[in-house]
Amino acid sequence: MSTLSYNKNLDLKNYSDILFPYAYNILGSSEDAKDTVQDILIKYLSIDKNHIENEIGFLIKSVINQSINLKKRQKKISADSIWLPEPISTEKADDNINKEEILSYSMLTLLEKLSAKERAVFILKESFDYSHKEIAETIGFTIENSRKLLSRAKNKLNTTRVLKNKAHQQDTSQLKYYVEAMKTGDVATLKKLLSEDILLAADGGESVKVVRAVTMGITDVSKLLLYVFKAFLTGLEVRMSSVNHQPAILYYKNQALYNCQVFEFEKNRIKSIYSVVDPQKLKALFG
Repeated sequence: MSTLSYNKNLDLKNYSDILFPYAYNILGSSEDAKDTVQDILIKYLSIDKNHIENEIGFLIKSVINQSINLKKRQKKISADSIWLPEPISTEKADDNINKEEILSYSMLTLLEKLSAKERAVFILKESFDYSHKEIAETIGFTIENSRKLLSRAKNKLNTTRVLKNKAHQQDTSQLKYYVEAMKTGDVATLKKLLSEDILLAADGGESVKVVRAVTMGITDVSKLLLYVFKAFLTGLEVRMSSVNHQPAILYYKNQALYNCQVFEFEKNRIKSIYSVVDPQKLKALFG
């Protein structure tokens, strides 16, 4: 665990970039993470700091616990819908946030299987390299509880996915063939790019009704992809990007982002496609 030493003269605004990845990885929402960090920093300004030996350590602990509490209150996913994380562009290092600490999109989606505390323990241990002692002190339970929560989280996830994978150039180049197949309606070429057990998940939030929230299997997914492209995406501006360290396609309508599709590859084939069309999850980051 790496923390900065206490510095009375340091502007608290400089801490927001350090705190953001903790909140975002737990919440999966950029806007909620920003609000959480801002709330903690505002509260911090009004308290007596004489007893605080490690300023950033105190703030990290506060952000983590507030993020856990907020995650617990988030609306449960209904049986006929899916909640996808709010995407973050990792294409350019154009701000002060350490984007290396931002989890991959596939992992963030998978972490929705966990409870808020399981998720926090897993992230702190596997992503930020906290010891179980540090996790226990941060969240407020025993070392044994930390170990049990981590074990439970790993059993639920049961995956070999990495936390912070980076988009490979070969995978990104595959998307050019994908887009061309979609534009021409070439089913045969499209199927060559997809895994047999491919997953397609779509999230339109409260304002956009998706055709289907979850679709699995190469036959059904290829049919749905071609239908959606023809019905909703034909003629839109297409841009390649990197979202949460994974290759992505951004579709722009009238210069505003309309759809963000994040891709997961396995053995040079598309294993998963996460399609975000919820305007609330798109406007803040790619508007």
